[in-house]
Amino acid sequence: MKEKIERWIGRPLDMEYFHDLLMLFKPIMIYAPIYMIWFICIERHRFAHYAVIHTAVDDIIPFVEVFVIPYYMWFLYVSLTLVFFMLMCDIEDYYKNFIFLATGMTIFLVISTVFPNMHQLRPAVFPRDNIFTHMVGIIYASDTPTNLWPSIHVYNSLGTMIAIHRSKRFNKPAKAISDFIGVSIILSTLFIKQHSMYDVITAFIMATVFYLLIYHTSFMEAFCKKREEKLAYYN
Repeated sequence: MKEKIERWIGRPLDMEYFHDLLMLFKPIMIYAPIYMIWFICIERHRFAHYAVIHTAVDDIIPFVEVFVIPYYMWFLYVSLTLVFFMLMCDIEDYYKNFIFLATGMTIFLVISTVFPNMHQLRPAVFPRDNIFTHMVGIIYASDTPTNLWPSIHVYNSLGTMIAIHRSKRFNKPAKAISDFIGVSIILSTLFIKQHSMYDVITAFIMATVFYLLIYHTSFMEAFCKKREEKLAYYN
């Protein structure tokens, strides 16, 4: 079993490997608590004024509760992809994916803090009573309809799709499956009335900007190269 894992990873499971894992895990250990504390604070804080976000397209999009399934899948889709790059010690893929996600999430927190926003898209009464509407109800109860712009569900899904497409670890069928999951998640934000079309469009714009900055600049290439040189495996 160990030999199969080592062939898959492309390196021995020795102390240097676990040292590298710890080094790669540090950014997550540092950023995750900061994000969660900040997010919880703005969720619990009641601002004096919220800007209501709404577009005419939002009124046309129907409520389709079955899309709650890909909405829930987002948590595993994004996190497991990042963890996969970490376990594989794919330095460039890992850092570019992490920086892409963390940058967008931080901007989301800043916007939510200085420009509190909300939606009024959720149905007052579910049109049907089934397991999927109950699952949507759990989301509604745990996540307030405030501070939802731009959509991190959409932004992070795009970031994950980009990272998988650029990775040499995934073949064409795997990338196609990833695209299907990512697109389903993006659509789910609209169909279960968690986000406005405005949130989705602005998330696409933000993702495009940071894709160019993170995946097509010499600065990031140099950064990833330095991180590789610091790890035991490359010394």
